[in-house]
Amino acid sequence: MKKNIEEKLQKVKLLILDVDGVMTDGRIIMDYKGREMKNFDVRDGHGLKIIQRYGIQVAILTGRQSKVVEHRARDLEINDVYQGALNKKDVFGKILERHKLSAGAVAFMGDDIVDIPVLKRVGFSAAVADALDIVKKSVDYITVNRGGHGAVREICEMILQAQGKWPEIAAKYEFAVRIKK
Repeated sequence: MKKNIEEKLQKVKLLILDVDGVMTDGRIIMDYKGREMKNFDVRDGHGLKIIQRYGIQVAILTGRQSKVVEHRARDLEINDVYQGALNKKDVFGKILERHKLSAGAVAFMGDDIVDIPVLKRVGFSAAVADALDIVKKSVDYITVNRGGHGAVREICEMILQAQGKWPEIAAKYEFAVRIKK
């Protein structure tokens, strides 16, 4: 990990995520009654649960409004959910006020042009591997994984590693594996 990126990740107290294209692969499936479905990666969800346990707060900031997002957020115990955010920059300011944080203590993951105003303001910015090129040019880090396919987990682990928490987490799971043998 580059030193500059590691220093930025060490300061992160809040991770904000876009949904479509970041937490999901960007596809929206609708049935004949107009009911929406999305695919979420279980490893991304586990990564989010782990960082929450280790003191990193998580928020969702998305331009769309979706019941599916409400359900996923509830499942992951994410209480800060901002949907229908047509101007993400303004909502980002409100999130900072609510959490009493500076922008430098925030990480944000995005994939599309609507995310750029926030990506340019946070302490650490990331784009998923399949983000638009213009977005990739605006961030500190581009994930190896695509949106909805482990990109969120990748960032969760990077934050935990930079903050020195990963060895403790890995040791807990290593211990659990040894007990089962």
